[in-house]
Amino acid sequence: MASVSELTCIYSALILHDNEVTVMENKINSLIKAAGVNVEPFWPGLFAKALANVNIGSLICKIGAGGPAPAAIAAPAGGPASPTSAAPAEEEKVEAKKEESEGSDDDMGFGLFD
Repeated sequence: MASVSELTCIYSALILHDNEVTVMENKINSLIKAAGVNVEPFWPGLFAKALANVNIGSLICKIGAGGPAPAAIAAPAGGPASPTSAAPAEEEKVEAKKEESEGSDDDMGFGLFD
């Protein structure tokens, strides 16, 4: 789990990137000071050096793009997946979760709106 110091530097770097400002230690420190957050002094420099030669925009776009699409996993053995072939399985999962959540209130003897 990331510490408050790390998260503060991450958000500061994202704010700078979003405003098309170069991520530098002094600019991260300015944002941290404006936010009124106490950060361990080595974090801003560490983040500035780590992001100096990184295209932050492409880094953001690559997050979560590592695995195959869920529709490809649910493809039948006979051919490629179609949007309609995966839909019934998803609907069944949603209905099963609804039934489980409704049943859990009954097991305890009370419900949210009783």
